[in-house]
Amino acid sequence: MEKKKIAAAGILLILACILAGVLYFCLRPQPSEGMKHISVTVVHGNGEEKVFPYDTDAAYLGELLEADGLISGEDGQFGLFITEVDGETADDQAQEWWCITKGGEMVNTSVDTTPIEDGDEFELTLKEGY
Repeated sequence: MEKKKIAAAGILLILACILAGVLYFCLRPQPSEGMKHISVTVVHGNGEEKVFPYDTDAAYLGELLEADGLISGEDGQFGLFITEVDGETADDQAQEWWCITKGGEMVNTSVDTTPIEDGDEFELTLKEGY
């Protein structure tokens, strides 16, 4: 009897995982197609800001910024982890990291899975402390 309960719980867990995957695939943010005009503001560690305007047909932010040479990073399990922006490298020993925001709101995707839409305004800000 106990083995049946464990087996049933395992099957329910597997089904829940499959359902979560299907929901994510169906509801994930989708990029828009065609030419888009966006801007990316880089906020350096010293507070200096630089604005980079782009006209692009790229679907995702990472694809655009890597091709332009504005960012570089390391591939990880959650996508591209940005280590350098506009020549400034985040110091891991000082717990520095690059934060991606869109219109001032933190994005919940990695740079290479952040879709681009016409008129988007992104910010890359060097932060300290995890």
